[in-house]
Amino acid sequence: MPDTKTFLKLRAVMLDWAGTTVDHGSRAPVLALQALFVQHGIRLSIEQARRDMGLLKSDHIRSILMLPEIQKQWQQVTGGSPTHTDVETLFQEFSPLQLQSITENSQLIDGVAETVQRWQRRGLRIGTTTGYTRAMLNPVLQQAKTAGYSPDASVSADEVSAGRPAPWMLMRNAQMLDVYPPQACVKIGDTIADIEEGLNAGMWTIGLTRSGNMIGLDASEWSVLRGEEKSHRLRQAEQIMLAAGAHMVAEDLAACEPLLFEIDNYLRQDKAIWKPLGNGQETLGPSPLPAQN
Repeated sequence: MPDTKTFLKLRAVMLDWAGTTVDHGSRAPVLALQALFVQHGIRLSIEQARRDMGLLKSDHIRSILMLPEIQKQWQQVTGGSPTHTDVETLFQEFSPLQLQSITENSQLIDGVAETVQRWQRRGLRIGTTTGYTRAMLNPVLQQAKTAGYSPDASVSADEVSAGRPAPWMLMRNAQMLDVYPPQACVKIGDTIADIEEGLNAGMWTIGLTRSGNMIGLDASEWSVLRGEEKSHRLRQAEQIMLAAGAHMVAEDLAACEPLLFEIDNYLRQDKAIWKPLGNGQETLGPSPLPAQN
């Protein structure tokens, strides 16, 4: 049956990769980071690995090395504090580990291909941003294309002057797609860095809970949880996303479609104004919608 409903004011959706469109639970980066630090005698917990997920991976590694618990272990193993050279060395070692983990863990999340194809038929352009480098992203792009998901543009963190939370990947996508103004675009992602990136670009933001970093379980692990536990974890993840400034929250990408139509309707009412960020600064972007529960 052909699609008859189109988006009138909303022009583009900018998507994250791991935890948003591929790799349910965003497992690949965690497994690669843990393997990296084990090689240096450092025990990295899942929570520590996920703490700054979404950043350019060299920045992510740097942030991990700044954690007091990791600094203490590093001191015990090496006899000194981590340096800039250590960060660069770890990042070089991380790349092949991440490529292997990506290959094993970057299957499309259920509903992504069908959902994105439907949005494209209805007139939306699809851009993507990531904390991966281009070398890491290319195999994910190819694997996704084979499975039916082909975004219209992609920008990796090493192709701009700064990765998340800076807005430059989103700005580059917007230029490639020829879409503007920023408030006619929505950024969707599963990390706090995704939300900050979208807000800094003046775009709408939707945070994802079940499929991504906030809960961190693959589809099979999620399926065996009891109903009360699922509800509790979803509420926790939702609260974190909303506190970070997300305009709306959904469990996964497929659940975002009614939210996009709501934003489109909101834009047709010209309700885009200056939105305070809460730190004394302001950004040109959409006014917040009522929280979605």
